[in-house]
Amino acid sequence: MTLIDVQVRRKHFVARSREPVLADIAFQLAAGELVGLVGASGCGKSTLLRIVAGLDPDYDGQVLLNGRRQRGPSRDIGVVFQEPRLFPWLTVAENVAFDLGQGRDEAWANTLLAEVGLKGLENALPKQLSGGQAQRVAIARALYTRPRLLLLDEPFSALDAFTRMKLQDLVLSLAQAHQAGLLLVTHDVEEAVLLSDRVFVLGAAPGRVLRELTVPLRHPRQRGSAAVADLRADLLRTLESAVV
Repeated sequence: MTLIDVQVRRKHFVARSREPVLADIAFQLAAGELVGLVGASGCGKSTLLRIVAGLDPDYDGQVLLNGRRQRGPSRDIGVVFQEPRLFPWLTVAENVAFDLGQGRDEAWANTLLAEVGLKGLENALPKQLSGGQAQRVAIARALYTRPRLLLLDEPFSALDAFTRMKLQDLVLSLAQAHQAGLLLVTHDVEEAVLLSDRVFVLGAAPGRVLRELTVPLRHPRQRGSAAVADLRADLLRTLESAVV
């Protein structure tokens, strides 16, 4: 069953500019599927994610969510950004349950905090958290509306290697437990292979899909295994050829 259908014919940052940022992007993501987006800096990965999230309506094309055109942010889509973007004056639980006009379900927020390993920190303030803990709060907040799709924009790039590995495993387990699809933007090719069912490689000027790679490995995948290393090398060759 198709969860989201993305068709971006053109995206310009400046009206009437000759060169688009994105061109002829077309792909679908099935319910519960995990898809990675990799590409060189400036190829439009984050811009594409903003379009899918309904945060950028200024493009030529359409995004269908459950067969309906996406017009603005949806409660069926949760977003995790590069930085946690927590409200410093709210507690951890209040940050998770921040939902404009919808009231606050404290029990559900506390359940999510337990799922991300932060039980007992419900009343802490963001300044009391480590970087990894703050990003766990952001993940819990993205799950608060019970979305069918999670969008992740390089959510682990600012973390140390060990914390990054722990959160990669956490996101995978949460996506499976909540039966949510996953669209992940990352610069880390190994991360894309470890988490994704399919990986799209984007080229630049304009951003476009150069290749789709299916990852034929069951979860959980072993870091450093020969199979993961081979797929990583394959993706890197595509990226290298795209920037030559």
